Amino acid sequence: MADQLIIFDTTLRDGEQSPGASMTRDEKLRIARQLERLKVDVIEAGFAASSNGDFEAVQLIANTIKDSTICSLSRANDRDISRAAQALKGANRARIHTFIATSALHMEKKLRMTPDQVFEQARQSVRFARNLVEDIEFSPEDGYRSDMDFLCRILEAVIAEGASTINVPDTVGYAIPELYGSFIKTLRERIPNSDKAIWSVHCHNDLGMAVANSLAGVKIGGARQVECTINGLGERAGNCSLEEIVMAVKTRKDYFGLEMAIDARQILAASRMVSQTTGFVVQPNKAVVGANAFAHASGIHQDGVLKARDTYEIMRAEDVGWSANKIVLGKLSGRNAFKQRLQELGVQMDSEADVNTAFARFKELADRKSDIFDEDILALVSEENVGHDNEQFGFVSLSQHSETGERPHATIVFTAAGHEVTGSSEGNGPVDASLKAIESHVKSGAEMVLYSVNAISGSTESQGEVTVRLQNSGRVVNGVGSDPDIVVASAKAYLSALNKLQSKADRVAAQG
Repeated sequence: MADQLIIFDTTLRDGEQSPGASMTRDEKLRIARQLERLKVDVIEAGFAASSNGDFEAVQLIANTIKDSTICSLSRANDRDISRAAQALKGANRARIHTFIATSALHMEKKLRMTPDQVFEQARQSVRFARNLVEDIEFSPEDGYRSDMDFLCRILEAVIAEGASTINVPDTVGYAIPELYGSFIKTLRERIPNSDKAIWSVHCHNDLGMAVANSLAGVKIGGARQVECTINGLGERAGNCSLEEIVMAVKTRKDYFGLEMAIDARQILAASRMVSQTTGFVVQPNKAVVGANAFAHASGIHQDGVLKARDTYEIMRAEDVGWSANKIVLGKLSGRNAFKQRLQELGVQMDSEADVNTAFARFKELADRKSDIFDEDILALVSEENVGHDNEQFGFVSLSQHSETGERPHATIVFTAAGHEVTGSSEGNGPVDASLKAIESHVKSGAEMVLYSVNAISGSTESQGEVTVRLQNSGRVVNGVGSDPDIVVASAKAYLSALNKLQSKADRVAAQG
């Protein structure tokens, strides 16, 4: 029987550390439900000790998700570990993931601790955690840049104390595939009790090799858990991409010889949900989930694919959730057809009332756009689900005038704390005027650090999806809005970002 590869998803923890990618409790739960449908083995739901909001999110996910192991990160101290255990009480299967830095650089400059002090704290923390929860994972932060002898000593000790998973992170993305795989292999060979734990890899993408390093850790090093995120989301250049790991192992089963529990047909829905929630747009040429991932422009390629798909396609688009039938619904489509399409796309609504609300939005869109694509449906459902937790601002209507030779002008009506207000302004263009009209009333003082437009499907009739990133007092947030009118989409995105600025959660920097 082939070995099992455990997929550990940290989108809700490490992925959320991307500037502007922070999520509300309810947004995290929606993504956790999709990860459960994806059949992810372990969901790292957050860092319970970092804030009350993160504690509540971990607790809610632990009480709701039944099929996946729910994990909380914690530093190697009793307070963090106790807080994690408390948040995980309702989980069917709970895991505490505790960490401490082990590289000479981190121990001296960051922790200001001696190697002996770090050794003792790691050992005692795992012992303490093991008395609270059966499933313990230990990570030596910056493990790949740590001294091999010291790493062997500390990992042997934490396994003896009850750590059942040992994760060796390439925290700063410094590794090279062959070297990283050999590094894991050497650790397993030198540590006497290495067979008592499952070995895990956690790689960052600073040099663009997170997936390659992770696969080398599996093939060369013998790791049997990969830590990854949807769309490769994560701080700096991101984390190892879940969809790329899963499809690499599936497509090259002849080489890896590994089984996974993952339902790959749910990958696209997960990708879309994470992108819409965080505002991090998926690049068109992104492997597996990019809009061009299964597109063929070359005449030679098109001819080959028409004759035999496997001439140029090593995966089937439908196996990861893409639909062969792009145009699915129109304004004459009924509620049952819409509901059926949601199910086919892997979208699960919380109640019939939510289905009705989404259907009303669909009919409104169908009156403005003749052909409704899968991407349109996912966008309108995602937008309905995003940003309504304690919403301070909401879009009502917008009018704008733009004419060559004249300065554009916009008037916008929106809700603020439940009351309708009107703002007007001129600008360099209709989008600029519309956002200045909002700001003329709100006076947030936020600086816009990113404005991005993405066409949801491929025509001039397409909905535009706008991402706005705002920065204020050191806090960075993303807002997303979609609409066939790009000016309206921009206003929705700006209001969405302003809503996120209202929620200020304390964050604690965590291991990568």
